[in-house]
Amino acid sequence: MVAWSVAAGYNPAPHHELLISELELLESDDGPDTLLVFMPPGSAKSTYVNNLFPAWFIARNPDRNVITASHGAELAERWGRKTRNLVIAHGNELGIALSEDSSAAYRWATTQGGEYYAVGVGVGIAGFRADLGIIDDPFGSREDAESRRSRDRVWDWYSDDFSTRLKPGSKRVIMHTRWHDDDLAGRIVRQLDAIRRPYRILSLPAQAGLGDPLGRSPGDFLWDDGAYGYGSQLRQRKEECDARTWASLYQQNPVPDGGSYFEKTWLTPVATVPPRETLSVYGASDYAVTRDGGDYTVHIVVGVDPAGNMYVLDLWRRQADSAEWIAAWCDLVKKWKPFEWAEETGQIKAALGPFIESAARAAQAYTRRRQFPTRGDKAVRAQSIRARMSMRGLFIPQEAPWRLDFESELLRFPAGVHDDQADALGLIGQLLDTVRPGHVAKTAAAPKPAGGGYSAVRSGSQSWRV
Repeated sequence: MVAWSVAAGYNPAPHHELLISELELLESDDGPDTLLVFMPPGSAKSTYVNNLFPAWFIARNPDRNVITASHGAELAERWGRKTRNLVIAHGNELGIALSEDSSAAYRWATTQGGEYYAVGVGVGIAGFRADLGIIDDPFGSREDAESRRSRDRVWDWYSDDFSTRLKPGSKRVIMHTRWHDDDLAGRIVRQLDAIRRPYRILSLPAQAGLGDPLGRSPGDFLWDDGAYGYGSQLRQRKEECDARTWASLYQQNPVPDGGSYFEKTWLTPVATVPPRETLSVYGASDYAVTRDGGDYTVHIVVGVDPAGNMYVLDLWRRQADSAEWIAAWCDLVKKWKPFEWAEETGQIKAALGPFIESAARAAQAYTRRRQFPTRGDKAVRAQSIRARMSMRGLFIPQEAPWRLDFESELLRFPAGVHDDQADALGLIGQLLDTVRPGHVAKTAAAPKPAGGGYSAVRSGSQSWRV
């Protein structure tokens, strides 16, 4: 494929040659059936995966079908046109020719019976079966990638339309920058791991780290050895963009190692927490609807000491039905006796509010519950607690069994797979207008004099009467 790329007028850089070798392995009978490619914007990954590779694949397999998909129909058609024109221009070299009665930009066929079809993600693909499937950038923006609804929509299309149109023994390439832990590539990896199906990943960050696939030294930039100027552009982009954008779009790591929205330096593990009697205690809950429904119900309890430091005292997190999490909530209220408990308004509160109140009365679990409307996105709703943590930190019991999962979710928020714990902590932030510091524990009173009378306490020569 390298020779074919040069013949087509391209000059592959080292990272393109590595990509080509992975594509050639995928096409071979001994290769895996899935290749995932993660590379930064502007690195010409689409040129090789979504233009040269389909033409090369059809040349080697002229009676087979190819389907490609991009986040928009217009973009998909543009790549289809480029691939079609490539076949027209180099048909003699490739040994293939287009059929005269099927040569549209988005859908064309060869005289040997092979077909090519380019669609937008989300479009139905009924009536077409493919031997090679390529998905190139299924999300058009960060907003799309961070929307749970958008991610679910792309996943449903991948599962119900794209995958069902691939023939037995077919190959597929999934390629995009890593916007989010739960993006299409993230879900595919978890699925393949669960069913133990082999796959390959080619992940090339803009700036090399340890064990770089290209053999670069740590800190070296991608495509930094030619006149194209891509390395210089990457340096400029690193200066311009925030850490989260650089980590996801350019380093293929949706969250920086030190966190993005919540920073690692704000989280302080402690061996012990202050005594309960010195703390002002508050709680919050992020409710889920059904058991094993994907989301978790989370109850979190925090305490504020006399100096105003906030400690996470307890945390309950489970995919549970309402009866289980209501019982757990009652137990936490009885155990910690919080001043207030935050929760969101909405369908869950409206439907289960009476059951929570009934269970609380039966268990004698009393606290003031405050409801807050769901406004803006999750990051906006968590802004209050984020601001407090940036100034005062958050103290966490280092031996708590839930600490590592809790910290991991916060550091990946809002790009992580789950955000239930972050949402519950964000509700604590909604209580900050009434949160008050704890109080110093009372010391034991001095014993009264024998006989219960007053002692003649003197200051100098004066008695207490004076």
